[in-house]
Amino acid sequence: MSSKRMIYLPLGGAGEIGMNAYVYGYGAPDQERLILVDLGVTFPDMDGTPGVDLIFPDMSWLIERRDRLDAIFITHAHEDHVGAIAHFWERLGAPVYARAFTANIARRKMDEHGHSEKSVKTVSAWPETVQAGPFTVGFLPISHSIPESSALVIDGPEGRVIHTGDFKLDETPVVGEPFDPELWAEVAKPSVKALVCDSTNVFSRHPGRSEASVGPEIETLVASAPGMVCATTFASNVARVKTLAEAGQRAGRSIVLLGRAMRRMIEAAIETGVLADFPKVVSPEDARAIPRENLMLLVTGSQGERRAASAQLARGKYNGLELKEGDMFLFSSKTIPGNERGVIRIINQLSEKGVDVVDESAGGHYHVSGHANRPDLEAMQDLVKPQMVIPMHGEHRHLREHVKLTQSKGRAAALAVNGTMLNLSGNRPEVVEYIETGRTYLDGSVQVGALDGIIRDRIRMALNGHITVTVILDEDDEPLGAPWCDLMGLPETGRSHAPLVDVLEEDLGQFLGRASEKTLGDDDKLETDLKRIARNSAQTEIGKKPEVTVVISRLS
Repeated sequence: MSSKRMIYLPLGGAGEIGMNAYVYGYGAPDQERLILVDLGVTFPDMDGTPGVDLIFPDMSWLIERRDRLDAIFITHAHEDHVGAIAHFWERLGAPVYARAFTANIARRKMDEHGHSEKSVKTVSAWPETVQAGPFTVGFLPISHSIPESSALVIDGPEGRVIHTGDFKLDETPVVGEPFDPELWAEVAKPSVKALVCDSTNVFSRHPGRSEASVGPEIETLVASAPGMVCATTFASNVARVKTLAEAGQRAGRSIVLLGRAMRRMIEAAIETGVLADFPKVVSPEDARAIPRENLMLLVTGSQGERRAASAQLARGKYNGLELKEGDMFLFSSKTIPGNERGVIRIINQLSEKGVDVVDESAGGHYHVSGHANRPDLEAMQDLVKPQMVIPMHGEHRHLREHVKLTQSKGRAAALAVNGTMLNLSGNRPEVVEYIETGRTYLDGSVQVGALDGIIRDRIRMALNGHITVTVILDEDDEPLGAPWCDLMGLPETGRSHAPLVDVLEEDLGQFLGRASEKTLGDDDKLETDLKRIARNSAQTEIGKKPEVTVVISRLS
């Protein structure tokens, strides 16, 4: 019996939606040659990650084994699959392979970070393959909400694995390749050992709808609007952007693209040939001279992002354009769980302007999901007939339900959240190790670890406020005057109705007046005691224990 094994290890994207990063390997234990599938980001929120720009999977395990990493494969160009590639490429060092559209987006990211665009290599669709260590990998076209999405056919010494990436079974996707069941059946014919499969919509029990189905509904809506029409969707959903633009064009409206991501995606689609007949657009400057009833704006910010075009239009103007009473705003998108607050804020701001808002509450007429629903997941299993199924891309509840679905069809399955290493060599997936995983944060221009305490301290300051206590001691360790306090994020007065800063300085001054020589001579002990006094006094006065910074200056 061979001592070698084939492993699967999710570092991100399993047990959550976003931040995808999946490792495959083959070889003797802890000597496997490795490939990485996808390297994405997720996005912060003000509650849990204030001030953070992006969130990445913790790639420490793979970085420590970079000498065994043969290649990185990107299934498609969504940010949760490609967004972190330029941030980690230098520390991983392996060549990046993707199809033309995805490679275009990846190269732009590499260029923005000063990396050579030559590190990203373009691969054609199946049957072209890439040799990466013990694996032969091909890009198998699959429909999704972005052009040139691909599953990966990963052939190794233990057999064939198909990693679906994000997908839906759409034979009329408007832009990009339709799902081709005959091609998939042909690829699956030699037998598939494992299907590593998208789980996002496992709870949706009706078959997924085609992208083509939303076009007539959108066209009718736009044609009926009396004022200016503004529509938002995921910028990467090139098919939807095209559908919206064509609806506007047919209604006699000039099309305006607002938001950098929107323009970048359309440019990439045109450059790579996946979009050949996009309606003519006008600049925001030229749009100002066009009657508003003849305009249609396509804008970024479908998830309530504060700096995106949607939010700026809701607050006021964007590039000189403004929404007014009687205009219509269409959310041709689904709100991702966790983004509801930002989206509702925009809807209310638009309502205050007298703008009519149409969103997903309209019954799904203007949006369809890019992910396979439960009947489609079953159809995929029936088509591929894998020996085992490993659910990925989903929260824990999605993975668990997908395991139950698979087992009900008589197939082996494993619930493998981030950090769960599976051995795929046998007849059933077997857990062989648990790897410590987590998150890292892009905070400004610096990456910080989740355990560094920076975000935790920021949350504490946001919740409790901050006090800076300054004390000056002479050469004999005697206080020079009273300590003074600077307050941030705290009320001016408390229960005693005296200024809070006066109460704190009085309590700290009394403490210093009775402190022992030993305490006054020991910076660490003095700092600890001053923090305790300040926090306890604040608790008595205002019912909060703020974060406290103590500055001790000694005159020599």
